[in-house]
Amino acid sequence: MGKISKKLKEENVGSIGIGAMIVFIAMVLVAGIAASVLIQTSTKLETQALATGSETIEEVSGGIAVFDIEGRKNTDLQRIAITVRARAGSPDIDLNHTVIMLSDGTQKCLLTYHGHASATHYNSTVDADGQLFGTGTWTDLTDEQFGIIVLEDADNSCLRFTPVINKGDKVVLMVLAGGATGCFSGEIGERTNVFGKVIPEQGSPGIISFTTPSTYSDTVMDLQ
Repeated sequence: MGKISKKLKEENVGSIGIGAMIVFIAMVLVAGIAASVLIQTSTKLETQALATGSETIEEVSGGIAVFDIEGRKNTDLQRIAITVRARAGSPDIDLNHTVIMLSDGTQKCLLTYHGHASATHYNSTVDADGQLFGTGTWTDLTDEQFGIIVLEDADNSCLRFTPVINKGDKVVLMVLAGGATGCFSGEIGERTNVFGKVIPEQGSPGIISFTTPSTYSDTVMDLQ
C-alpha cells in the first residue's frame, strides 16, 4: 500500500513540474512578444519625434521676413513694394510657391508669381535710374500676380524661372493695388487699414500691416 501511495505522489509531482514548465514557456513567449512590440513602438516614436522636431525647427526658424513696405500714389495708393528676405536659419524659399494675401477690410486678394509665363514680371535689378517705381513691370501686373525686383543676390539664386531666396538675399515683391488690372477694385484711399501676409511654402509668414496716410501729400511714401 505504501509503494502505491509513493508512486502516485511521484506522478503528481511530475505533472506539476510539466505544467509549471508550460506556464513558464508561455510567460517567456508573451514577454518576448511584448518586448518586440515595445521595441517597434519606441523605434517608430523616435523616428516620428525626430521628424516632428526637424519640421518644427524649420517652421519656427524658417520663413520670410518683411522689413520694408513702400507705396506710390496715382490719385490714391496704387503700387505697393514689399521688401522681403529669408529669416535667419531659414531653408531656401521658392517664390514660385509663395502667396501674398492682402485685404483692406472689404476685399481680399491672393497673388502668386507668374514670372515663368511673363518675362516682364521679373527684374534682376531696378531700372537704369535706380527708380523702384519706374520699372516697367508695374504696368503689366494683374489682380492675380505679383512681380519681383532683385535687390541683392550674391549667389545668383533668384532667377526668373527659379526665384529662390536664401541667406543674404533681398527682393521686392511688387503689387499693383489699383488701376485697370489692380488686385483691388480701385486704388486704396486715405486712412485705410491694410493687412495681410507673405506666405512661403514652408516656415513662418511675413506680416503686412499698415494704415495709409490721412492725405497723400507725397508721391512715394513709407508704409511700414
